Amino acid sequence: MNAVLVIDKPIGPTSFDVVRKVRRAARMKRVGHGGTLDPAASGVLPICLDADKQYDFTVCFGVVTDTDDAAGTAIERHDASGVDAAAVRAALAPFRGAITQVPPIYSALKRAGRPLYDYARAGETVEPPPPRAVVIQELELTSFAGATGAAFTMRCSKGTYVRALARDLGRALGVGAHVTALRRTRSGPFSLAEARPLDDVLAVLAAPDSDRTALPLVQPAAALRHLEQRVVSETVARDVRLGRRIPMEPSEDASDRRICLLDGQGKLVAVAQPRADKKLDLLRVFLA
Repeated sequence: MNAVLVIDKPIGPTSFDVVRKVRRAARMKRVGHGGTLDPAASGVLPICLDADKQYDFTVCFGVVTDTDDAAGTAIERHDASGVDAAAVRAALAPFRGAITQVPPIYSALKRAGRPLYDYARAGETVEPPPPRAVVIQELELTSFAGATGAAFTMRCSKGTYVRALARDLGRALGVGAHVTALRRTRSGPFSLAEARPLDDVLAVLAAPDSDRTALPLVQPAAALRHLEQRVVSETVARDVRLGRRIPMEPSEDASDRRICLLDGQGKLVAVAQPRADKKLDLLRVFLA
């Protein structure tokens, strides 16, 4: 999931108005909300912010499928016997950093209100979606057990398709490729170490005398730990919770940053935006 900013929406703006304002203030392209509120309604509006993702995945070279993964039908086969670890590592360089990629035809992207996979599954001809800009911060070959068993790890921006990366890497090597296994290991500040199997969570929720403290619940300060965090005095924490404006020295590039204010016990007091004039815009205040 993305990082979540919980907004107390005022009466007047639409939910999309709030999203647009947050997008502009945060300088982020990918911002959404967690449930529409009418303009005449106020209250809790979760705003989802872009967050990096990390994946482990394996690739089979020499076989192209219509879905770019193992769930599809093979549509091309090529001799990949000449592909070795050195060739794969050399081919990775152009895929790191800011790149463009064309999402797979079998994807949930919509055209005329229908997901692209609907067209593909119905056998209807559909033009490939336009290229999109993504960022791949890390991309490494972690093991190579022949052309049919290459394993990778990748850290990337939201909107990056692992299947498209494998497809394009196969093209770069001249043999085609598809993803055979994919596992997300991190989403924003959350990692597999904090995740619990679905069946375990459902068992706890269904138990009549369940101890829900065993659930993987994340406190607000931990959920926002990707932001800069500052501990404030109890006096400042009280003033913030009462809605009073407080001065604060801005960080470098303060206009691009949000910060979390924590009290002495590590509880989240507020999410705020330092300004160049040393004043603090309170984006969301959390009561004790």
